Amino acid sequence: MTWTGCHNRFISSEEQRLYDHLLECVDVESPDQLLERFRALFIDGSGYPDRDVALALDTLLSSKYIEQYFRYVLNRCCHILINRWQARPQLKAAIPELIDLFEAGSSKRINEISRIRSARRLRGMVAQFLETEQYVTLRRLARVVSERPEGIGYAGSRPLGTLIRRYPYLYEHCLLSEDSTQEHQRNVRRIQGEAQQRFEIDLSQYVNYRVRRARMNRQGASDSAERILRPVENPTLLSDRELVSSLRRFSGKVESNRSYRELAQCFTTRSRHPALSYKAFKDELYEYLTAKIDPGYGRCQFNNLLYAHLSNTYSESESQPLNDFLLVRTCTQLFSFLVVDSSSNPEHFIFVDLINNLGPLCTTGILLKIVLLCRKVKPYLERRLSILFNHYESDARDAVAWLVTMLENLNVALSINFGSVDLSHII
Repeated sequence: MTWTGCHNRFISSEEQRLYDHLLECVDVESPDQLLERFRALFIDGSGYPDRDVALALDTLLSSKYIEQYFRYVLNRCCHILINRWQARPQLKAAIPELIDLFEAGSSKRINEISRIRSARRLRGMVAQFLETEQYVTLRRLARVVSERPEGIGYAGSRPLGTLIRRYPYLYEHCLLSEDSTQEHQRNVRRIQGEAQQRFEIDLSQYVNYRVRRARMNRQGASDSAERILRPVENPTLLSDRELVSSLRRFSGKVESNRSYRELAQCFTTRSRHPALSYKAFKDELYEYLTAKIDPGYGRCQFNNLLYAHLSNTYSESESQPLNDFLLVRTCTQLFSFLVVDSSSNPEHFIFVDLINNLGPLCTTGILLKIVLLCRKVKPYLERRLSILFNHYESDARDAVAWLVTMLENLNVALSINFGSVDLSHII
């Protein structure tokens, strides 16, 4: 029996037997062979060729505590296969097939009387597994790595969750569960980096195409010359006009002939003055965030709510000078106020109200202003957005079009200001 840090429990010899067995198999067998093994062992619960391994699983299932930890066992067994397949791009297509096994379930009749009780117990445990955080993250991972088309039918009627692949900044919060291994965390970060790089390349190519086409139009190029220019597809779900507006907003001048990045740099320089108290910082932060908010909307309610929120944030420290702790905590609490508090309290009225009244560009700009002040809080913003994504994951895309538009604009804004995209030629 060995110790695992996951939820302070010991790994029994039977559990370790399962892990060791799958680790041996994954080194020598093809994905098809492994999928058949997995189906027989965990889905059908009968017909597994290695009796010792089947017996080890039976012993685990007979434990009176199995309902408390079976999801961790099954999740780890899945990841033993997934981690190896992720390391070899030509095998990653097997990952969605593995997850599909759970949804297909078992239609196999148990002919061995001695297996009936154990197989029923297993199938009950697997049914419970489908309701866990571990399974949800596996399903999202399958969507991210899948190269299969989404299928026929109207795209707007498909669930929001089918779009997870489009938003690399959500990966760490949507693809990891509480018991994710370090190896899986590394794999997710690698996938995230690859997806982010791919989006930035696609975005740059689209911008270059638009710039060249506009230049040819100005120069009165012939139709045949324009046809030589290979069209580049818009890499977002925004319309071409919306994407151009987003690109100009988040890479160009927005206030006082300064970009968002320049505004944040100027504000940071002022706020670091030794004589500036935390109270004075919060007052200036309020002005910084509300500078371009439509006065008609701001005066109605939002500005008062924002000012009250900032006033109540660490009010006992207002006479102190600003420090990193106060800066980070102020910014993280702003995201809780502006976007959503937590998964247990997913109220987001203010966020929806901002989008409805100011529009997605201005709302994205407010969030960008904050994260540019303190880059340490970028993961916290991403976490707030993942809470909303998870909250609406099963809803049809059209039903949450406002959220899709925000996620797309944030993808553009974060890529321009934190990625390697150079769009200086369109400013």
